[in-house]
Parts: sequence; C-alpha cells; structure tokens
Amino acid sequence: MFACCEVGNLNRSCLSTRERKQQKMGGKMASSHIAHAAYKGPSVVKEILIGIALGIAAGGLWKMHHWNNQRRTKEFYDMLEKGEISVVVDEE
Repeated sequence: MFACCEVGNLNRSCLSTRERKQQKMGGKMASSHIAHAAYKGPSVVKEILIGIALGIAAGGLWKMHHWNNQRRTKEFYDMLEKGEISVVVDEE
C-alpha cells in the first residue's frame, strides 16, 4: 500500500481509487466482484445417464434402419413372387 497509510494517516490522497469507490458505496464493494461457480469435476451419475440416453437413441435409430431394410426386402420378394417384377433381362 502507500507509505502514508502505514502510519495511520488516512487522508484522501493516500487512498487508492478502489478504496475511494468502496468508501463512497458505504463500505460495500463495487460490482467488479461477481461470484462464480467453482468447477467440481465431472459428475459420474450425470455422465452415466447421458450415456444411457445416447445409447438408447442410437439403438432406436439403428433398429428403424434395420426395419426399413427388412420391409424393402420383403416387398421385393413379394413382388417377385407375384410376377410383377423379374430379375431376368428380357431378350429382344
């Protein structure tokens, strides 16, 4: 701090700008200090739940893709059996 403050002489020229602002606000700090949440590290339970949710979502998308392929294959063989389509090229 300043030398004049060490001997107990608290005149205005001795105080820093920050201390003057603090005195002006009635001893309360200006809004320069904001409380921040401290980082505590990863939450194991939260990560497990997120993993389960992502796994279920990816599994659901994979099953929908699989069911779509099964439906298309079944439709193909049904049309082939009815004679609507043919896999043999007609010779002209």
